Amino acid sequence: MSETVRVLLSEEEVDRRIAEIAAQISRDYEGKEIHMICVLKGGVFFTCELSKRVTVPVSMDFMSVSSYGADTKSSGVVKIVKDLDLSIQGKDVLVVEDIIDSGRTLSYLLEYLNNQGPKSLRLCTLLDKPERRVKEIHVDYTCFDIPDEFVVGYGLDYAQKYRNLPYIGVVELD
Repeated sequence: MSETVRVLLSEEEVDRRIAEIAAQISRDYEGKEIHMICVLKGGVFFTCELSKRVTVPVSMDFMSVSSYGADTKSSGVVKIVKDLDLSIQGKDVLVVEDIIDSGRTLSYLLEYLNNQGPKSLRLCTLLDKPERRVKEIHVDYTCFDIPDEFVVGYGLDYAQKYRNLPYIGVVELD
């Protein structure tokens, strides 16, 4: 089976929206420091671009959680592959994710992080598929709501391919 990628959101659209969200986050956290938690691997491109545009002090840590494997649909089983290196107790934490669809992974992750005593815990995502939601998740900052299609680019992959695309594309299997 082969695949092609159709552009859904151009590089310019993505860059413009990230700048808008960063400005909003900077206003909301004025006078504070944000401890960003990047959800790997997909979130790294978005986290880097977002953090460069945020004007308040930023510290950063990384987590890796998995519920996909090599498939295009979430398995529903969440596994922490890499945990935090730093304590988040008493910090203003912003979880940065590439995409939210079913909500299972983020529901698990947010509960896990909340149990570690952050001062505040908010969620920022590049892409949201609200029509796929099976677990209710409050998303504080969303760049784009997208249709229920399998997307790649800007850190998102299909079987570890296409992460490096500078835009958001839809995988079409032939």
